[in-house]
This record gives sequence, C-alpha cells and structure tokens, in this order.
Amino acid sequence: MYTRAVAANAGRPYALLAVLTATGWAANHFSAIVPVLHEQRGYSEQLLAAVFGLYAVGLLPGLLGGGTLSDQIGRAKIAVPGACLAAGGTIILLLWHDPVGLAVGRLVVGLGAGATFSAGTAWMADLDGSHGATMAGVALTSGFGGGPVVSGLVAVALPAPLVIPFVVSLVLSVAAIGGLVASRRRLTPTATPFGAAEDPRQDVHVRTSGRALRWALPIAPFVFVSAAVGVFTLPARLPASYPGPILAGMAGGLVLGTGLAAQFAARRRGRPYGVHGLACTCAGLVLMGGAGDSVGLVVFLACSVLLGLGYGLCLHGGLSDLDRWAPPARRGALTGMFYVTTYLGFGVPLLLEVVEPSFGTRPPLFALAALAAVAGLVRAGAGRRSLSPQLGACAPARRAG
Repeated sequence: MYTRAVAANAGRPYALLAVLTATGWAANHFSAIVPVLHEQRGYSEQLLAAVFGLYAVGLLPGLLGGGTLSDQIGRAKIAVPGACLAAGGTIILLLWHDPVGLAVGRLVVGLGAGATFSAGTAWMADLDGSHGATMAGVALTSGFGGGPVVSGLVAVALPAPLVIPFVVSLVLSVAAIGGLVASRRRLTPTATPFGAAEDPRQDVHVRTSGRALRWALPIAPFVFVSAAVGVFTLPARLPASYPGPILAGMAGGLVLGTGLAAQFAARRRGRPYGVHGLACTCAGLVLMGGAGDSVGLVVFLACSVLLGLGYGLCLHGGLSDLDRWAPPARRGALTGMFYVTTYLGFGVPLLLEVVEPSFGTRPPLFALAALAAVAGLVRAGAGRRSLSPQLGACAPARRAG
C-alpha cells in the first residue's frame, strides 16, 4: 500500500532536494562552457549547438522511462542511479573534450538527469504531497539557474575553464548523492495512507491518469515557453546601445529568480495557480509583441518579471495538479509525461526565428499569447468538470449534518 513517507527527524527531505539541485546544475551548466569550447578549441557554433541539443535526446527517454520504472520498482532505485549516471556524464565531459566525448557526455547527462527529474519529483510528492512537488520544482530551478552562473564566473575568473567547472559540478553531485544514500535509512512511513486528505471533499475525488493529464498538460508547454522566451528571445530585442551581455544575464536572473519566488509564494498559500501563471505568460507575450522589434528597458524588465511569474506558477500548478489527481501507482510515469511536455517550450525561440521572415516579430508572439489564453480556458474547464461531481458527492453529507 502506498504511504506518505517523512523523515524520521520530522525534517524535509533535504538530501533529495540537494540531488535534484545538483543534477539540474549538471544538466544546464554546460551552456556556460560552450563559449569556452568555441574560443579555446575552435569548435563551430553549429557543432556546439548539436552537442548541446544531444542532451534532449537522452533527456526525453530518461524522463519517460525513469518515471515509469520508478512506479514499478521504487523511486530510490531510479533517482539514485539516475543521479549517478548524470555524474558519470560529467566525468566524461571533464576528461574527454573532443566532439565525440562531448556528444557522449551530454547524452549520458541527459539520460541520467531525465530519470532523476521524473523519479525524484514523484518521490518528493510521495514524501510531502503538493509541497514536496513544489520544492522539487524549486530545487530544479535553482540548479538550472545557478549552474550556468557559477560555471560562467569560474570559467572567467579561474584557470583551467574546461576543468574546474566540471569538477565543481561533480563535487556537488557526489556530495548530494552520498547524503541521499545516507538519509534513506532514516525515512519511515507515516500512518496516513498516501492520497488521504484532511479536506473531506478530497476523500471522494477519483484519481485517474486521464484527469491528472487534463489538469496538468495544458499548463506544461508554457513552463519553458515562458522561461525560454524570457531568457533567449527577449534580450535579443534590446537596442544595440544597451550592454547586451549584462542585460542578457539580468534577464536570466529576473526570469528564474521571479519563478523561484513565485513557487515559494504559491507553496505558502497552499493552492495551485496554474491559470494565473498562464495569464502572466499571456500578458508578458502580449507586452513583448506590442513592443515590436525593439524593446525598451522598462518593457524589458516588465516582460522578464511577467514571464518569470508565468514560468514559476505554471511549474508549481502542473506539479500540484499531478499530486492531487494522479494515481499513486502512476505518478512517476505521469510526472515524466508532464516534464516531456514542458520541454517542448524550449523549441519556441528557434521557431520564432524561423517564422520571423514570413510573419514578422509581432504576430507570432500574439499567437503564442492566444494559445496561452486558450490553455487557461481549457485548464479552467477541466477544473470545473472535475470539481462539480466532487462537490455534488459531498452535498448529501453537508445536508445530513
């Protein structure tokens, strides 16, 4: 029987959060090493883009396969080996800098990271419900954002820029994995069956895979649509007079920092805000589209904050929906499906570049905003359809009382 487990010392599962952060770091810090490889090794931008993209080739089967297997054999048996595999990919990248080594290393990191993300997020939800799922998103965001920043600073400020950043990532991964392996012995099940809720209305709702996906998937693509457009597309539309590298870094900090703050705030309020996240994404895209080819500093800052809110609230909302509606025996697989769908958003900046010669800069952004609005309506409709039977089932109990 599925039970919600907690640390014996009443602590949060910090060791698991550390593994998620370290693995997110290992997955994303390579973006800061790409310019170093271009400068020191002379690799073409096309080659480096292909190597960077190979991460996704490993990531997608890792997300789906890791999540599904964790439902069958246990979260720890997938999350821990997945983190070890990602660390192994980091070792390959540390030691093997020719194109084949870079390709193999990125592929291995992607495969291990995908398994860790899906199994680890499902494990966090098992341990601490929707709060655990939210903290998993916070941990991943911290790794995604912190890795490139620190590795970029290390590569600029210290010698051996193709060595030290990977050593830092590897040390973080090994320490986090060791902490998780040690802490697993202190995990004990509570007496509360998994999925039981204090709210009597939630006792009657039926957990199904279809219902979980109807709630979570409309939100999913806009998690990384928000982040990718805010981090990559928005800074490119600043006037040439602005210091591009500084403001590009500011965009990343604002988007991811606002996303982190939004997840913490939503967690404290104790309710999902997926539709609110879609509204923020829609507003940010409309504002950016209205600015056209060149955005001013005020619009740049406003769009960064709005898209960051969209990223954080959509991620929190989707993971909370899965915690509420996913059958426990399918949580890992459904989490993997959710993450795979979120990663579709990373293709949007490239898509905007491809369609710009034919459609210009404004219409594609307005079209994306319209899709976000439609997704919000679909998500709100799923909520009304799911909650109506639930409230109806509780009505007799209220009348009897």
